Amino acid sequence: MVLKITHAKLFSALGALALATAVQADEPVTPPIPGVAAGGVVIELIKDGFKGTEGPLGYSDGSLLFTETNANRIVRIAPDNSISTFVENSNGANGLALNNSGEIIAVQTLKPQVGIVYPFDKQKIFVENFEGTPFQRPNDVVLDKSGGIFFTDSGTRPSKETPNPPASHPGVFYITPAGQLKRLANDIERPNGIQLSKDEKVLYVANTLGEHILAYDVGADGAISNRRNFARLDGWKNEDSAWSSGADGLAVDDADRLYVASNSGIEVFNSKGEAQGIIPLPKKPQNIAFAGTDKNILYAVGRGSVYKIPLLAHGIKERAK
Repeated sequence: MVLKITHAKLFSALGALALATAVQADEPVTPPIPGVAAGGVVIELIKDGFKGTEGPLGYSDGSLLFTETNANRIVRIAPDNSISTFVENSNGANGLALNNSGEIIAVQTLKPQVGIVYPFDKQKIFVENFEGTPFQRPNDVVLDKSGGIFFTDSGTRPSKETPNPPASHPGVFYITPAGQLKRLANDIERPNGIQLSKDEKVLYVANTLGEHILAYDVGADGAISNRRNFARLDGWKNEDSAWSSGADGLAVDDADRLYVASNSGIEVFNSKGEAQGIIPLPKKPQNIAFAGTDKNILYAVGRGSVYKIPLLAHGIKERAK
């Protein structure tokens, strides 16, 4: 059989290919991931140049909130991409969560603590230390349906400003609905992002310095057990003579898939920990969240930038994060 291709068809195909190549060269696009992302959808850069980008949260009005940590504020991005300041003087808020009463809970870093930052007349401190040891770098937070609060403290690490920091005390913690603080784990090198499975029976923790996302079974009282390596990260790389996955923020969709911000971009895994694909970004993402009225927009923040990614998948509508 001889396949005949007319010049018109050939030039048409080449033109489409050239156009697709030009689009991909100018703007990043999603790869095809079954059930998650249609191929070729433009990943929109909303804005670059923020002073720190963390803690994205899909807000109740369909907007996105995130923390501009170095500017000490919480920023709102409306569905039309307009940007405004939501909270000034956030005490270095990092991770955010929204409870059933509409209160925004934040892990805060200037004066390390966990508490309510909005509404202003509801501001409250839940915890500032564990057994007399002050928190060091509260990082991320997620709530369960009973009102319990899971959060991470990534501890101290050397920096240009503090080359010899105090002894590090990283950990994973839980504040019960009654207000009791429990330390769940203190054996993770650098606990970072934290998330619950759709049924809240599994707790995921990102270990930035590790090769795997960790998973634990969650008991009715918030206690965790059965630590295991849930998924191996493609982002596991040797950078500056040190191995790191760069694992940071986590999100879960309505099909119980786990999304991980890592050195490779946004890695997607099914509920069994099997890799589904990677959405690469121009800059390394630090944290991610579903937002919008239909929760089919995945926002990624990192390195001063905010990206907007329309997906086939949807976040869990019954909970904010």
